Amino acid sequence: MIKIMIAEDQRMLRGALGSLLDLEDDIKVIGEVENGEEALTFILREKPDVCLLDIEMPLMSGLDVVEELNKLGSDCKIIILTTFARPGYFERAVKAGVHGYMLKDGSSDELADTIRKVMKGKREYAPELVFGSMKDGNPLTDREKEILKLAAEGKTAKEIASELFLSPGTVRNYISEVISKLQVKNRIEAITIAEEKGWL
Repeated sequence: MIKIMIAEDQRMLRGALGSLLDLEDDIKVIGEVENGEEALTFILREKPDVCLLDIEMPLMSGLDVVEELNKLGSDCKIIILTTFARPGYFERAVKAGVHGYMLKDGSSDELADTIRKVMKGKREYAPELVFGSMKDGNPLTDREKEILKLAAEGKTAKEIASELFLSPGTVRNYISEVISKLQVKNRIEAITIAEEKGWL
């Protein structure tokens, strides 16, 4: 029997997913949670075989949970379920080593099939996500992302500089490089685009 946990902040969708998967002979839903922190606690305590994680959840995103589990050495297999075909999310998920990445509009039969394949050691990614990420890669370096993330938190060039041990001039250079790469007018537009594409 494959033990499953579902982490999804929309209660109706969570319940529907649980009910449909419980109809499968070889799958048992042992837990349903509504945010990333609960998901992390549950996985570490109950050790499900597979966890279905939504990306955009309160407290911790699905991707934050995966990255935390990696640090803690958990061997739970992770399948990300999302409505968002954002290339940046997909890149980050693959980098974090998720076992599956599927869109929520698939059928429950497809999902059950994906769970079985993942249990056999395969990796399953929705084709439209793979093609989307190939078409629209993230042009920003890790340092540029780090600086833009801090700018998105409302920090000034001076505050970012002291946090990252850089000079304010260097931070401003990075920001103007980001603005130029993303072909936008200012840092606000750069942050908006980077967040929409899931690059931050």
